[in-house]
Amino acid sequence: MTAAAEGAPALRPAQSRRTSLLQSESAQGFALISPTFLYALVLLVVPILVVIAHSFWTQNYLTIDRTFTLENYRIALTEPIYRDLLMRSLRISLLVSFFTVVLAYPIAFYISFHGGRHKGLWLFLITIPFWTSYLLRVMSWKVILGYNGVLNSGLLGLGIIDEPSTALLYNTSAVVITLTHAWAAFAILPIFVSLEKIDRTLIEAATDLGDGPLRRFMRVTLPLSVPGIVSAILIVMIPTVGDFVTPRLVGGKDGVMIANAIQAQFGKGANWPLGAALSVTTMAIVTMMAAATVLIIRSAARLAR
Repeated sequence: MTAAAEGAPALRPAQSRRTSLLQSESAQGFALISPTFLYALVLLVVPILVVIAHSFWTQNYLTIDRTFTLENYRIALTEPIYRDLLMRSLRISLLVSFFTVVLAYPIAFYISFHGGRHKGLWLFLITIPFWTSYLLRVMSWKVILGYNGVLNSGLLGLGIIDEPSTALLYNTSAVVITLTHAWAAFAILPIFVSLEKIDRTLIEAATDLGDGPLRRFMRVTLPLSVPGIVSAILIVMIPTVGDFVTPRLVGGKDGVMIANAIQAQFGKGANWPLGAALSVTTMAIVTMMAAATVLIIRSAARLAR
């Protein structure tokens, strides 16, 4: 065996480097993630590229003319109806993100700092409403805010109003309320994780230095939880712009969003290129708005310190 091994040809330097590369941790890690990466590439990137390609074409009755054109983008950016719908969608998205984070932060703070050994139970209870269908949760708000709904009945019973109000449903406010409830848990969880990562000794040090609860929160807890707040805002803001179910069910004509126009172009309008152009325009504007929001929050956090 020894003689045979001694007689075997030695590995060349190039072969030796190739062998060590294949055996390295980075190569093994890449081999593990490459199937997942390819899967994500096919299911995420390819459809987006197809939508972008359609946005430069035109619809000719039942056929698509693949001649390159920017006409769809001109319509998407200059037609007042689409511009107004996009602005309304961005405004609703920002409002929902703001109210969701404002309501989610105290809940996450309480669970993290006062939940004790029941933190897991609290998080479990928060997820219970999300066991039901999203459509059922939207419909439940329609029942609550309706003309003869729970809220109007309660206000009538308390004598606050004399007749049921029609201002609770089929408007922008109804969309904001419904979306805020629908995405509440998705804001609570990242904020909770961010609060859990805060070193409690820093808070104790601030207490020893004479900081009160408010000053301690503003100088230690809040700045260190900014990553969770940013994550919550992005998680809520980006999907709500593209929501078309909620505006259709509780928004009425005053709560229609850009996603409803996109759905109409891909559906009854049978104008896929225009729908694709509206989708790409919305994605680009939302990306810029999300980046600006992150920069503003981080700048405000630095100034607060």
